[in-house]
Amino acid sequence: MTDLSKFDPNSVGNPNNNIFGLPFTEEDAALVLLPVPWEVTVSYTAGTARAAEHICKASLQVDLIDTDIKDGWREGFYMRDIDKKILMKSDYLRKEAELFINYISQGEEVIDSKFMCKILKEVNEGSEFLNNWVYEQTKELLDNNKLVGVIGGDHSTPLGFFKAVAEKHGDFGILQIDAHCDLRKAYENFKYSHASIMYNALEEIPEIKKLVQVGIRDYSPVEVDYIKSSSERVVTYFDKNIKEQIFEGASWKQIVDEIVGKLPQKVYISFDIDGLDPKLCPHTGTPVQGGFEAEQIFYLFKKVAESGRQFIGFDLNEVGISTNEWDENVGARVLFKLCNLMVGAKINNHVTV
Repeated sequence: MTDLSKFDPNSVGNPNNNIFGLPFTEEDAALVLLPVPWEVTVSYTAGTARAAEHICKASLQVDLIDTDIKDGWREGFYMRDIDKKILMKSDYLRKEAELFINYISQGEEVIDSKFMCKILKEVNEGSEFLNNWVYEQTKELLDNNKLVGVIGGDHSTPLGFFKAVAEKHGDFGILQIDAHCDLRKAYENFKYSHASIMYNALEEIPEIKKLVQVGIRDYSPVEVDYIKSSSERVVTYFDKNIKEQIFEGASWKQIVDEIVGKLPQKVYISFDIDGLDPKLCPHTGTPVQGGFEAEQIFYLFKKVAESGRQFIGFDLNEVGISTNEWDENVGARVLFKLCNLMVGAKINNHVTV
């Protein structure tokens, strides 16, 4: 066990320690974070492949207190080292994907270019490799009875984790915080696009019984059709509808109670940072006006926990890289909340300050 007798939670974060300046090893930590430095299919701005290392640096400024979960950090949070081979593969394939996206955006046909066909094949095979890698890494951790969180990277990164969670826990639901539905089929011809993560999850993982999306405000007609034809397997709370309900007198609590009621007993949180108001994440890959304050989403998470539902995993994706570390700072605080939520049920010790 990690000796905390000489660790001062009130002192400056020690950069020689791990995430949040904590002194835990992977063996002793209850929660292990897997960084996935991958952004091959991003369709607007890049940078999120390097988010985990920047979040880790910013996390040293996070005070170790969560007013909903007392001393959750004492259970141990640990982030694995970034796999440089995965990052190098992402960087290479990202350049290939940029060429491909530029080509098709001009109305060119892929079949007319052997080079573009080759790029498309390489990108799709690379994404399959990544999915298998994430699956193997997270399955190993789950088999060792670790709580697990994934840090992207773009939003394509957690698919392998979803599969490992399904094997471990059986039926579950996903609570998706996002500006986008991510229900497109092979967006830009990339089968495992960041814009296709939830489509692929629902098509490939039958254990996902419910997908509850919150904050959606940028979506396509085909995604609306998918939602309507899902027989309520997908329940979407559009940002516009939420805001109009609030304008007309509904409380956020009333809306949250309805959202929580749609979730099954076991809940996985998939958090795309662009679900927040872009003033909190201006350098995210695909920012969209609207969205939430972080406290609104934290309140939603708190009510899910108070309902007796079980958090079984999470991912945090699309955190941007900024010159003043603002995005990374917000990302670190969102991550701290997610980590505490995961260990909260274990320690079952809520406190109000």
